[in-house]
Amino acid sequence: MTSTTDASDATDENYGELRAQLDTLTTEAFRPELSEIDQLPTPEIAKIMNGEDATVPAAVAEQLPAIAAAIDATAERMARGGRLIYAGAGTAGRLGVLDASECPPTFNTAPSEVVGLIAGGPSAMVTAVEGAEDSKEFAVDDLDGLGLTADDVVVGISASGRTPYAIGAVEHARARGALTIGLSCNADSGLAAAADHGIEVVVGPELLTGSTRLKAGTAQKLVLNMLSTITMIRLGKTYGNLMVDVRASNEKLKARSRRIVSLATGATDEEIEAALAATDGEVKNAILTILGGVDGPTAADLLSSSDGHLRAALEAARTTRNT
Repeated sequence: MTSTTDASDATDENYGELRAQLDTLTTEAFRPELSEIDQLPTPEIAKIMNGEDATVPAAVAEQLPAIAAAIDATAERMARGGRLIYAGAGTAGRLGVLDASECPPTFNTAPSEVVGLIAGGPSAMVTAVEGAEDSKEFAVDDLDGLGLTADDVVVGISASGRTPYAIGAVEHARARGALTIGLSCNADSGLAAAADHGIEVVVGPELLTGSTRLKAGTAQKLVLNMLSTITMIRLGKTYGNLMVDVRASNEKLKARSRRIVSLATGATDEEIEAALAATDGEVKNAILTILGGVDGPTAADLLSSSDGHLRAALEAARTTRNT
């Protein structure tokens, strides 16, 4: 039986080890030059904070080769039916869930195609779940619950690069043959080392010591924007810079759909309405009927045989028309 003294000693030892780890992390570093920031006027604090935020894009730019390699590998897996799965705790987990939730309306993906996992489950989006981030086993259970396959892509997200939940997700996914990406904000992180593709955006110490929802969170959001958006571009979800797979689920998006067809084709309002009616409101198909001179069912067949890539479908339509 473990005595109270033994348990206390173990807790003290764990605390000491964790503190030593935090002392080595750039994201946790204390900035003595800001120790009197609470005494400054609000405009001056805002100016300092804005200046801090302005350094983030440059830190992301240093990782562009690693980001691009991860995107190409992700697109290859998703093209053969794999999913993009984010896994993180706290702010990092929330950012993953946010990015995943924005893909269906933007790119017409199924909710199961891009998934966000947060340590502690959905309730952790609004309320901290104590201890959830410290368990690799929770990550394994969450991934197994999704039926993880070798075609999937798992992105572990952690500002520190040491969060057990994120590392556990990457380690388990890699062992199952899935593609793995580790996104952190410290160099030489355990998360990057565990992943096939390590992306380490070193943004430096935060304005508030250890508050990684600030610069680190901004950096993670920028990288996730790239990862999902450029992957979808590679998968044919856009035509130029137009969101031709947008899902018109409300009045704003319906208006945007008509505008996208107009920008892509230059057609009249009457032609646009007729094309959307003939394609059940599918923007990409409507564009193809106008520019390719085909009917709705033919447009659907051409896009299916072109794996959803509008440019390839247009070329096939023109080739067919000219033969």
